[in-house]
Amino acid sequence: MFVTAEGRRLGLDRAFTLDGINYPANWLRLTSLEEKAQRGITEAPSTPASNYDQKFFWGPNNPKDHAQLVENWVSKVKATAGSMLVQTDWMVIRAADPSSKKALPKAIKAERTLIREKAVEKEDAILATSNTEELAAYVKSSGFSEWGEVAT
Repeated sequence: MFVTAEGRRLGLDRAFTLDGINYPANWLRLTSLEEKAQRGITEAPSTPASNYDQKFFWGPNNPKDHAQLVENWVSKVKATAGSMLVQTDWMVIRAADPSSKKALPKAIKAERTLIREKAVEKEDAILATSNTEELAAYVKSSGFSEWGEVAT
């Protein structure tokens, strides 16, 4: 990033006006540091990106509302489990149809049970968190992202 003598920030690839002179968007890229310095433009270190997760924090040390996040993440778990179960719903319907002679395969039944159990486990873990930091740590863990031996 570059800064004028007055402290105005100049972004790369953006046209700007300085002392009544219009400069094209590529001027900062094409000129040397000496040419920039002659016009009072210096290179300033870019501010490093703040080290916080925007899913859980508004800013550094500024957590989002824990209760609302819990509600959102439980909803996401339910949606994920639902999308996994919907792939085999047709088999359950077929097995329940009195005119069908196809039973629900044991592997599919076990898989659907596992999905439901994992969803409850994840929801319980989310509900057990007492603050945003704990929730963020759980959601980023392998315990949250893994669903076991689910093949769907």
